[in-house]
Amino acid sequence: MNSKEIPLDFYQRFQKQLEESQNWPGLYMFKFIVKSNSHQVDKLKDLFNNPKDGVSLVNSSKKKFQSLTITIEMESPLEVIAIYKKASDFEDVIIL
Repeated sequence: MNSKEIPLDFYQRFQKQLEESQNWPGLYMFKFIVKSNSHQVDKLKDLFNNPKDGVSLVNSSKKKFQSLTITIEMESPLEVIAIYKKASDFEDVIIL
C-alpha cells in the first residue's frame, strides 16, 4: 500500500496518537522490513540523511529479510508522518 491509498483520517489519528504519546521534539523509533540484499535499505537511510548513530540492521533467521531500525530525534509528529509517507512509496518495504 502506498501513501496515496492510505486514508487521510489514518494520518490524522496517527498524528493525534503521536502528540499524546510523547514530548516533541523527541526520539522516535522507525522500523522497516526489507528483502535482504535490497537497495531499499540505502533509500530508507537517505530519508534520514544517512544517520551513523541509532541505526540497527538485523537479518531474519533464514536471511531472506532484514529489519532496519532507526532511532532519531524528530521535531514533531508531522515530521514523522512525512517520513512514513515517503517510505510507503518504496516497493517491497514493510513499515512497522
